[in-house]
Amino acid sequence: MVDNPTTNAVLEEAVRKIKVTRTAQSRINEIDFNNLVFGKKYADHMLVADFDGKEWSNAEILPFQHISVSPSNAAWHYGQAIFEGIKAYKDQDGNPMIFRPYDNYARFNTSAERMGMPDVPEWLFIGGMEMLIDLDRNWVPANEGCSLYLRPFMIAADEFIGVRPSDTYKFVIINSPSGPYFNKPIKLLVQDKYIRAFPGGVGYAKAAGNYGGAMYPTMQARKQGFDQILWVDGAEHKYLQECGTMNVFAIIGNKAITPDLTQGTILAGVTRASVMDVLTDMGLTVEERPVSIDEVVAAWKDGSLREIFGTGTASSVAYVEELQYKEHQIRLDTTRYAVGAELLERLDAIRTGKAADVRNWNYKVSKHL
Repeated sequence: MVDNPTTNAVLEEAVRKIKVTRTAQSRINEIDFNNLVFGKKYADHMLVADFDGKEWSNAEILPFQHISVSPSNAAWHYGQAIFEGIKAYKDQDGNPMIFRPYDNYARFNTSAERMGMPDVPEWLFIGGMEMLIDLDRNWVPANEGCSLYLRPFMIAADEFIGVRPSDTYKFVIINSPSGPYFNKPIKLLVQDKYIRAFPGGVGYAKAAGNYGGAMYPTMQARKQGFDQILWVDGAEHKYLQECGTMNVFAIIGNKAITPDLTQGTILAGVTRASVMDVLTDMGLTVEERPVSIDEVVAAWKDGSLREIFGTGTASSVAYVEELQYKEHQIRLDTTRYAVGAELLERLDAIRTGKAADVRNWNYKVSKHL
């Protein structure tokens, strides 16, 4: 993960290159900020830019609207599409702060490389995001547990039906005032039939196809009463990978254990990395290593399994109350999740400026528009 560098020059370049067209009429009065649902409503503006095969141009912040796309658009047919999820919060003075955007920026370009797509420059991703949030700063919720969810994405733009990387691309950032992704503890089904990712594949990239391929198994799991799938590896079908929208942690004894990234099959979560640091601050030993479902079952049987939770930008820290693996039904009392509760409290305090940001995770949005 990377630290926030000095950004004055980046922002200055963004202001020079990004045209701003303000909405004639804000829609903010249509929003009930006391009853926000994740991913349902969108702020007044969005950012768009085009890659012409050589450079990024036509960058503009404009009123939120539909995008016209040809039926022959290459993204529809061949899946060149990537995205990120980032959150902005209000500090104690009501000013917007983005949580660790440079880490998402680095991961976005890692995904782009894997999918044969061009890098997005810093002025467009970071500077453009800051300009967008500055313009829509009143859309950042102040309510506890709420945030402004930012969705940068890039899609192929060639109007061509043929299997090759696109030459042209479109980059967009939209933002959505949102409440919690999960508003209650969740139930997970350990899936050992279908596979999400395999070494050498695109599991580490935030590619749209990873989520598309998970839809059918997840639908089947939900019919059985589960919220998400906990995926395992494709070779031995026993080593934990990640959930549909989250990395996963198990608290066993005084250790926090999470699957390692060495196989390239799971996402290097920004929240995951933050959680590992905070858990260390809390005095727990954090281990990144292969974690088998058999180890989790054994810890549950001998009483050393204290907690299981998922971590992600959308979900933050999601408590797991039930884990089903074959005949094993692991049930946990989430009202006794002392580690998860303290972890969530510490993270929220950092993200909202209630606690010292000693690692410089928060990117403060300046007022310039």
